[in-house]
Amino acid sequence: MSDSAHATNGSAAAVENGSEAAAMDDTDAADGADISGDTDATADASGAYTFDDLSVVMGTYNEEEAIGTVLDDIDEVTDGKAEVVCVDGSSDRTPEIAREHGATVIEQEPQGYGVAVSEAILTPDRPVVVTTDCDDTYPMEALPEFLAEINDGADVVSGDRLYHGADAMPAFNRFGNHAFAALASLLMGERVHDTTTGMRAYRRDVVEEIGWTENTGLSAELLIRPLMRGYDVRERPIRYAERLGETKLDPIGGGAAIAKSIVTVCLEEQLRRF
Repeated sequence: MSDSAHATNGSAAAVENGSEAAAMDDTDAADGADISGDTDATADASGAYTFDDLSVVMGTYNEEEAIGTVLDDIDEVTDGKAEVVCVDGSSDRTPEIAREHGATVIEQEPQGYGVAVSEAILTPDRPVVVTTDCDDTYPMEALPEFLAEINDGADVVSGDRLYHGADAMPAFNRFGNHAFAALASLLMGERVHDTTTGMRAYRRDVVEEIGWTENTGLSAELLIRPLMRGYDVRERPIRYAERLGETKLDPIGGGAAIAKSIVTVCLEEQLRRF
C-alpha cells in the first residue's frame, strides 16, 4: 500500500507510514491527494466545491454541553458559509442552542442513531454532505482537507480515528472498533481501518442513490455500501478528542448491533453482485 490517503476504484486506503504519522497533524495533506493546509475552500474560480456547497449534518440527543462548541468550530473553519443541519430528539437545551448558532433543527422522537443521521444526510440539498458527531470529539479543522479530497475526485472521505491511536477513546471501545474494521475487511475483501467513525464527507449523489437500512450500525453501512459498489472511497487520518457529556451508546448491546449490521450489509452487497 502506498503512503497516500488516495484510493480509487472502490478501494479504501489510509496513510500507513509511521514516520509520516508522527509528523502529520490534522491540517496536513496526504501526499497523493492534491490537498494543502493552505486550501482556500471559500474562493475557487475553477468550479470546485467551496464551503458554500457544504452541509454539515448530525444527529443530536441531549448534547447541550458540547453542541455550542461544535457549531462555533464549524462556523470558524468555514467562515459561516457551511449549512448545519441537526436532527434532534433531545429533552435538554440542545435544539435551542443549535438554533441560536444558526443551525437548522429538525425535531423527531428519539428512534436511534441511524434514523436521525439518515434524516440529516438526506435533508440538505447542497452537493457535499459531511457527517459529524455533536460531542466535540471530531476535528472540524479537517473540513478543508475533506472538501479538497472531494474536489480531487473522491466520492466518500472517511475519517480514520484509529490511525493516531485514539487515546481519548475508552480502551474497550477502541478494541471494538479495531475488531469491527477487521470483520468488515474480511467480509469485503478490502482493507478498511475505521468502519464506525462519525466524520465523513459524501457527494450528494452517493447518499441519494443508496438505500440506507441500518440504525445503530448506520456508520458502518455508510462506508461499506459505497465501497462495495465501486465508489471512490478514501480514508483520512484524523485526531479524536475526549467527548464532552455522557455517551448514549451501550458498548455491549450497541457493539453487537454494529457487528450484526456489518455482516448483514456485507452479505447483502455480495449478493447484489450476482
